[in-house]
Amino acid sequence: MLSQYTWKHGLEAIAQHSIAKHRILQAYLSEYFKVLMGGRRDEFKLTLVDGFAGGGRYYHEDTHKPVRGSPLILLDAAREAEVRVNHGRTRPVRFDLSYFFIEARKEAYQHLLKVLGEEGHSGRLEDDIFVRHANFLDQARSIIEFIRKKSPRNGRSIFVLDQFGYNAVPTTIIREILHTLPGAEVILTFGVDSLLNFANETILANGLNKLGMPALLSGKSIREIKQSDRDWRLFIQSTLYQSLVRNCGAKHFTPFFIRNKQGHGDYWLIHLSQHHKARDVMTNVHWQNHNHFIHYAGAGLDMFNMLGYDPRFDHDHLGQGILGFEFDMPAREKSVGALMQQIPKIIYAHDDGLTYESLYVSTCNESPATSEIYQDALAQLVANGAAAVVGPDGEHRRSARQIKATDRILPPPQRPLFFF
Repeated sequence: MLSQYTWKHGLEAIAQHSIAKHRILQAYLSEYFKVLMGGRRDEFKLTLVDGFAGGGRYYHEDTHKPVRGSPLILLDAAREAEVRVNHGRTRPVRFDLSYFFIEARKEAYQHLLKVLGEEGHSGRLEDDIFVRHANFLDQARSIIEFIRKKSPRNGRSIFVLDQFGYNAVPTTIIREILHTLPGAEVILTFGVDSLLNFANETILANGLNKLGMPALLSGKSIREIKQSDRDWRLFIQSTLYQSLVRNCGAKHFTPFFIRNKQGHGDYWLIHLSQHHKARDVMTNVHWQNHNHFIHYAGAGLDMFNMLGYDPRFDHDHLGQGILGFEFDMPAREKSVGALMQQIPKIIYAHDDGLTYESLYVSTCNESPATSEIYQDALAQLVANGAAAVVGPDGEHRRSARQIKATDRILPPPQRPLFFF
C-alpha cells in the first residue's frame, strides 16, 4: 500500500500525530548517540536506513509551518551528535555513517532529491547518502549485505520502516535484519486500524499471509471472534501484537500507540532490537518526553502494555494531555509500587537468587518501567527487608544507583509475611 502523500504539487500537509512520531524518532536518535558514544573510541560506524523516506519536507496542517521529514531528522541527529561528541576533543572521533533513503513514489523521490540539494547534501550522494527510487523490499537484502560488510562484527544499524498501512514489511524481512545484523534496530510503523477497520475474512487472511502470520487467530473466523468477545478489537490487537514481535524474532521490544485525532487511523510505533540496553533507551525516551501510557494491563510486569500519544489532548502541539497513565511522577510511583509487589515473587522462586541483569532482561518487555525504575523498586525492597542485593565481593547495595548488572538479588534471610 503506497502512502497517501504524493508530493505531486509540492509540500504535503502533515498531521500532528505524525509529528509526534517524528518527535519520538528524533529523541531516540539523540539518546542513541549519547549512550553509544559514552566510551572512548576513535571511530564510530553506523548505517541509517529510511525504508519509506517520503519527500523530505512537509507543512504542518494546522500552523502551515514547514516540517522536516525523516531523512532530514536522521541527518540532523547525526550531525548534532558529531558536534557534541567532538566538542573539546584534541583527537576527534571519526564518524563513519551511511544513509539509505528508499522511496517508491517517483514524485516523492524527486522531491527528496530537491530537498537534499537545498540542504547542501547533493555532493554526498552516492558517497555516504544513497537515495533509491524503489520499493524497500527490493532493496532490503542488498542493504543488509552492505551493512554486514561495513560492520562485520555487529552490523550496527537503525532501520526506520514508516510504512503506510500494515503489510509492506513482512515479519520475515525484519527477522532477517535482526538475525543477520545483531546490532541492528528496527523502528516499525504498523497501521493497526488499517487492518481492523476492514477486517473481513478475505482481507484479514490476505493481510496476515503477507505479514507472515497466517495462523494468528488459531482457525477462528472474524464472525466467531466478534460474537464471542465484546472487546474483539482489543482481543485481536493483543494477539496481533504478541504474534508480530514473536515472528519478527526480536528479543526486546517497545510499543508506542499513536492515535489519529479524527478517531481512526490508529497505529503502532514498535521498536525492535536484540539488546535490552536499546530497549531501555527507547523506554527512557517515552518518560523524558512526558508521553502517555494507554494501559491494557498494569504498571508493573504484565503481558500486554501499550505506550500512547493522542493528539486530541495536545492542543498546543507541545506533547500531550490526558490519557489513562501519564509518564509523570505519579506514574513513576505507580510503577515502583507495582514492581515492589511483583519482583519478590520472582526472587523467591530462585533460592540462589538471580542477577539484576537477568531480572531486567527477562521481564522488561512486559513493563513500562526503565532500568532506573527497577533499581528504585529494588532499593525500597532492600530498605523494607524484602530483598537483598549483593555485589561480587559480598558487599550489600543500599542505594538504587549502586546496583550493577552482575549484582545478585537474593531473598532476605527472614522473609516477610506479606508483600508491600
